[in-house]
Amino acid sequence: MTPSTTTSAPITPLKPTHRRVAQHLVDGRTAQDIATRTGLSPHTVRQYVRDIRVSVHCPPRCKPQVLVHLLLAAEQVVPPTLERPAPELNSKQLQLLKAVAEYSTPHGIALAAKIAPADLRSALDELLDETGAADVTQLVVLAQAWRLLGARTGTVESGANQ
Repeated sequence: MTPSTTTSAPITPLKPTHRRVAQHLVDGRTAQDIATRTGLSPHTVRQYVRDIRVSVHCPPRCKPQVLVHLLLAAEQVVPPTLERPAPELNSKQLQLLKAVAEYSTPHGIALAAKIAPADLRSALDELLDETGAADVTQLVVLAQAWRLLGARTGTVESGANQ
């Protein structure tokens, strides 16, 4: 596993238009869906997403769940209010949850979670079932709402760009 890279630049607060697009990302929407819902062109939405990535120091190739984690951890968008309590997760599940939020590749996630790459899919499916999440992006959003993921400390895992 590669070590964390310290980011010395502060998080740039999002402009209101970027914040609205970021909130749509947290809601699990695609760029095309965001464009349709907001009346923006798909090109503009993609540019806003690039701008959002820059503002939270998210590498260009990181997966949506990593970007959403950084947005929520930096308090750039508001997590949903949940009526159901957080599930009881064991330490291995919490470790996998953190790995999913910080790494983009299956290999990086498996290494960070300390599980065999061949076992990653079944472990993720179990975690999704346990939390009631539809996909890994929603899993990260739920975990942030339940406060299962720590707040951002000014570092970005170098695995986020994998």
